[in-house]
Amino acid sequence: MKNVKWLIGLVLIGFWACEPKEPSTPNPQSDQVKEAIYSTMREWYYWSQELPGSINVNNYSSNEAFLNDIIYKPLDRFSYLTTPDAFTNAFVGKNAGHGFGFAFNSEERLFLTFVFDEAPAGLDGWQRGWEIIEINGKPISNYKTSSGAYDFQLGPGEAGITNSFTFKLPDGTETTRSNTKAEYQSNSVLFKNTYDVGGKKVGYWVYQSFKATAGLSPTRSAEVQESMEYFQSQGIEELIIDLRYNGGGSVAVAEQINNYLIQQANSGKLMYTNKLNYVKESLNSSENFEKLGTLNLSRIIFITSRGTASASELVINSLNPYLDIILIGDNTYGKPVGSFPLSRYNRILAENDVELVPITFATANSQGKADYFDGFPADFPVGDTPEFPWGDQRDARLTAALNYIQNGTVNSRILNTFYRPKWELIDAFKGLQQEFPAY
Repeated sequence: MKNVKWLIGLVLIGFWACEPKEPSTPNPQSDQVKEAIYSTMREWYYWSQELPGSINVNNYSSNEAFLNDIIYKPLDRFSYLTTPDAFTNAFVGKNAGHGFGFAFNSEERLFLTFVFDEAPAGLDGWQRGWEIIEINGKPISNYKTSSGAYDFQLGPGEAGITNSFTFKLPDGTETTRSNTKAEYQSNSVLFKNTYDVGGKKVGYWVYQSFKATAGLSPTRSAEVQESMEYFQSQGIEELIIDLRYNGGGSVAVAEQINNYLIQQANSGKLMYTNKLNYVKESLNSSENFEKLGTLNLSRIIFITSRGTASASELVINSLNPYLDIILIGDNTYGKPVGSFPLSRYNRILAENDVELVPITFATANSQGKADYFDGFPADFPVGDTPEFPWGDQRDARLTAALNYIQNGTVNSRILNTFYRPKWELIDAFKGLQQEFPAY
């Protein structure tokens, strides 16, 4: 979206320079804001032709109810509203919360799946593989809803909210921890390691979300650069990328990762194309690979799940024409479309601290593949085993990936243990938080 970013600057200069006004008190839920949402959607929404021809904003008590009523329901599960600051902070990893995720295993026991290093949970020493047996003094079963999902009632992602968790640790002991949400900087890389498999050096990279490092220009991730330099120094010949809990994030960081993974021979070739709505066709653009680093891979194995979405799927789709791509785990979420924030185009939204982030474009790879709303199917379905630490070869999905590198297939014993949980972390969130799911 380089052309769009450039255009944004021109629009702002011309739009904001005229007729300065006295500052007014924000009223984000006003009818004027709803009308601004509608007019901006008419201009930028990818499915703008599917919007209602007219609408009475007086019928809606909130912006969220209004947006939900006008989006194109057959395909749009993604458009949302937030604030400009919340949007900017999320994409550089500035969060507020406890700083962890969790998931069920095949026995419907709940385990911590990841913990951010500098979050309140990380600073308290929490670890992947700890079993959660009570939350705020209640057993996990108490939080199950009539639909079979779970509502853990942990409160909003705001500093100062305290919750209590009782864990069963891997050694069988129990501990109860009271933890207070706070602001923190999250890390994207949860684990990296190498293994010797069949005479090959294999890299394993657990990547949780596509977050840029604040202050770097052009937009990119220092964590990504450090990880790729590590794998280069180790001389890896194969790479396993674990995206099982990765809900997406920055397209610019996805491009950075692609540029490390593509072979030198394919540098300069088409990575993906963007298509906007019929009003904005002149802004359609394409992105080509620009090789970074020295990795020379012919194959990548991705570990995926229904929590693998958005920028994760963009990476998989963009690389697929150029490398042998193997998916192990579960089918991905299915988001072949993307967004950029629109308050910068509308003074009323900006003055009322409302950030509108609807679907504004679709992406296609160099072979034209663009329609994957059902997600990418796993080549080898393997259930999650969150009870084991990162890198532990008792983890079924990691073992399956190493098994494939060793034997060219996955052991039927592992495949026979596949299950699909009814609830995953991505189900607990909507909007901006769904892209960066964590409590």
